[in-house]
Amino acid sequence: MNRGIPQTDTRTRQFAVQLSATRRGARLARLLATEQLRSWGLPMDTAAHVIAELAANAVLHGRVAGRDFRLMLTVHGDTLRIEVIDARAERMPVLAEHPEHSAESESGRGLLLVGALTDRWGVIPGPVPCKTVWAEIALFRESFTASQLPRPGGARRG
Repeated sequence: MNRGIPQTDTRTRQFAVQLSATRRGARLARLLATEQLRSWGLPMDTAAHVIAELAANAVLHGRVAGRDFRLMLTVHGDTLRIEVIDARAERMPVLAEHPEHSAESESGRGLLLVGALTDRWGVIPGPVPCKTVWAEIALFRESFTASQLPRPGGARRG
């Protein structure tokens, strides 16, 4: 026994689920993930927005008939890493450069939201034919409230 030697908590928590690449699968990804975060006693509002967006993107832009997508949550220290793996490596995410110019558009702003809510995010190609879109959130920083979420065009309410 190592009495007197401080031990840091380096436990890593992981949760993974494979879901159908459908709207129902995307909704289920958010519900299952928030329940898992709740069971771990972790904040979930910001993560729920990010998970919903990444799962919706996997269904909309990464869908291949007959192929599922995978959601993985990893907590290490005070960082939550969200990964969504889909079956379309050739369709890499692209940020909308000027979403305010297409105010009537129903899409193109989701990754701006992900960028605003997370500390960092990115894409890892492979293994073929897949890609992984990931995002990391510091768990114990001040969370956004709904009134602080970015508006189309980048302006914030409040």
